[in-house]
Amino acid sequence: MIYKTKGTCSTQIDLDVVDGIVRNVKFTNGCNGNLQGISKLVEGMKAEDAISKLRGIKCGFKNTSCPDQLSYAIEQAMNS
Repeated sequence: MIYKTKGTCSTQIDLDVVDGIVRNVKFTNGCNGNLQGISKLVEGMKAEDAISKLRGIKCGFKNTSCPDQLSYAIEQAMNS
């Protein structure tokens, strides 16, 4: 699934949710090292658990962040 981010330096998140498990997370643009780390940490995690851990994280004075946007991407992938 492809998710277009809003309000972050990353512009897109590609991911799969297979049988409720997060797989194949890849960010386009953004802070490469940090986003690789986040991607590895959520790989294999239950989608609901990843959403609850990431939802609401802010980046500086922004109302969202790359992890927050990932939570929305996972939620959308679960519902598609």
